[in-house]
Amino acid sequence: MSVLLFLIPITLALGLIGLCCFLWTLKTKQYDDMQGAANRILFDDDAEKK
Repeated sequence: MSVLLFLIPITLALGLIGLCCFLWTLKTKQYDDMQGAANRILFDDDAEKK
């Protein structure tokens, strides 16, 4: 039972950290261009390297 006194705050802290990281990714607009990443895989980068 005393283990729960340690596990519950740790779980809440990790959840809060995860939520803050997710909100940060929304704030920095990392999810705005969903089609660009999907289309970029189709282009050949070998011409740019030469």
